[in-house]
Amino acid sequence: MEPDWKALAGLIRHHSATFFLGSLLFPREERKGAWAVYAACRLGDEAVDGPGGGAEALEAWWRGVERAYGGRPREEWEKGLAWALGRWPIPMEVFLHMREGFLTDLSPVRLRTEEELMAYCYQVAGTVGRMMAPIAGGGKEVEEKAVRLGQAMQLTNILRDVGEDLERDRVYLPQDLLERFGVSLADLHQGRVTPQYRALMAHLEAKARALYREGLSGLGGLRVGRAAIALAALQYQGILDKLRLFGYDNLHRRAYLGTWERLRLLPKALLLSRNGVPATEA
Repeated sequence: MEPDWKALAGLIRHHSATFFLGSLLFPREERKGAWAVYAACRLGDEAVDGPGGGAEALEAWWRGVERAYGGRPREEWEKGLAWALGRWPIPMEVFLHMREGFLTDLSPVRLRTEEELMAYCYQVAGTVGRMMAPIAGGGKEVEEKAVRLGQAMQLTNILRDVGEDLERDRVYLPQDLLERFGVSLADLHQGRVTPQYRALMAHLEAKARALYREGLSGLGGLRVGRAAIALAALQYQGILDKLRLFGYDNLHRRAYLGTWERLRLLPKALLLSRNGVPATEA
């Protein structure tokens, strides 16, 4: 049975304008695959943070993933995922890793090291890169680049949402970096954007931009979807630009791009996809 693509597209457009806009640059078949994978991932995230989210909702989501892999889909998103699994080699392992990241978010989050931060970024977003790579026609040689791009995007999300995450008792800024830069949890809770805090944000921004450079270097290994992926990456990098413009004040405001700001990136994405023009500042 053909999935309800209109419903899946609507779900994606509602939850992520960034991904939806980029997906329109995929050819029709691969666009459906991107929608199917992203819908499954997004609903996993909603099972944690959405209305009624929690351990029970996450387990229900996981049963849906298992049904899709077992060829017994029920919900529309499961049908979409099963449809994609019949066309591209997406190992169940990546969903297992994603689930581990979602489980982390069910409890108060405190990360100890930068390595733990990058592991989390892999679990909840680098995995998406692994799912998308075969859909875009990339082989194993570009999979690691796709992982890096996913990690870059998740790190950008974390930098954007520090204040909001604090309200959920989640601190993704690792303890080793907090200590290294002289930032305390009390500073965060009191909303103190100190010079030390700005230095910490600049450090992680540089880390994200390095990951974007590495990730985007894999565009040439993709058969389709280069412009789609480039556009998504450019939009996320635009958030980093805004964050820097705001003086790294992510404790009181949220950096985001408006619709026209996103659309203005399209020519640059097309150029990047064709010529490999560097797309991120040092």
